[in-house]
Amino acid sequence: MNTRTLATGAEIPCLGFGTYLIADDEVAGVVSEAIRAGYRHIDTAEAYQNESGVGAGIRQALASEGLTRGELFVTTKLWPGNPAWGQPAKTTETTVASLHESLERLGLDYVDLYLIHAPFDPGDRLAQWRGLVELHRHGKARSIGVSNFSIGHIEELKASGLPMPVVNEIELHPWSQKPELVRYLNDNAITPVAYSSLVPLSTWRSAEGQASAKTDQMRAEGERSEGPFKVMATKYGVSEAQVLLRWAIQKGYPVIPKSTNPDRIRTNADIFSFSLDDEDMATIEKMDRGDGVAWEMGDPTKVV
Repeated sequence: MNTRTLATGAEIPCLGFGTYLIADDEVAGVVSEAIRAGYRHIDTAEAYQNESGVGAGIRQALASEGLTRGELFVTTKLWPGNPAWGQPAKTTETTVASLHESLERLGLDYVDLYLIHAPFDPGDRLAQWRGLVELHRHGKARSIGVSNFSIGHIEELKASGLPMPVVNEIELHPWSQKPELVRYLNDNAITPVAYSSLVPLSTWRSAEGQASAKTDQMRAEGERSEGPFKVMATKYGVSEAQVLLRWAIQKGYPVIPKSTNPDRIRTNADIFSFSLDDEDMATIEKMDRGDGVAWEMGDPTKVV
């Protein structure tokens, strides 16, 4: 299974490439390398401040690989603003304008998926979602969705009578499996896209300044549980990262791993040549620790 069908009928590649924390002046070469390695989904965001470089990398790869725009799936995200951080919240109008600005930076006529990056002020989420609905209607965003939304946040959209999101991009890995939220998403035809898939590895965000608020705590706890991934990696003749990515794929989650190392980019792409057996999937099922490392979602039924 190399793609998953969204509720819009679009096919989202199960293997994607994330670009968070890759600088704009570095990301073009990295994205081009990823596309050459077989990635067909590129994930970026307004807040990453690297859309111009991502667009340049896409153009380079399309030319060098002889691909068409339609063979790539491109995601970007609206930064909604957050009054609590002194940022004006986006309105419907400024949401529409934000995607047009992202498209200009990317050098694209449309994106395949546009997401609200995070659920901040409840008074503004519906206005922003109306903007996404309008962008979808005009073909600027082929599919629309959300990121880091809880059940309560999505129920808020449902209660408004507006179209439902087709994706919720969330932190998903063996330490944060979110079974209640994932069940809700699947029941409502919303595809969970997994980010931070490699959290359990000691190399996850190990560069200075990249650790999340809970990285040290989770890593200390994880020293006792990394062993099984090493055992599984040896068993299948793959890397621990491949084990973690393959787990997500077998759970039905498209993944968006990030690396700037060409060898790791290629290795991470090789996740369709093996499968984890039922015993190993059951072992990983028992590793869930609840909430995540990269994003503190809190009560999945509470609108905040």
